[in-house]
Amino acid sequence: MDKAKIFVNRPPLLDGTNYDYWKSHMRAFLKSIDNKTWKSVLKGWEHPVVLDADGNMTTILKPEEEWSVAEDELALGNSKALNALFNGVDKNMFRLIKQCSVASDA
Repeated sequence: MDKAKIFVNRPPLLDGTNYDYWKSHMRAFLKSIDNKTWKSVLKGWEHPVVLDADGNMTTILKPEEEWSVAEDELALGNSKALNALFNGVDKNMFRLIKQCSVASDA
């Protein structure tokens, strides 16, 4: 039986003194996860909202169990990017971004 090789990479660590190095490596790391992950950093992500009877957006957040497949995929890209960013900074930097729920904000 042939086993597939799995490579686990860790994101580069930002320690406050190596931003230029970290930025280029983090960009490559996020792109290597998948395209939706990188695009969530570029474009941001918005929580899906409920549409009214006319199909207009409301301010009511849509429950996760009602998200479409596309909405789920976009949210997953945001979650992957946010996870990489949280794991790619030291404790001091983490304190600055820990409240972020959107990767592009972090």
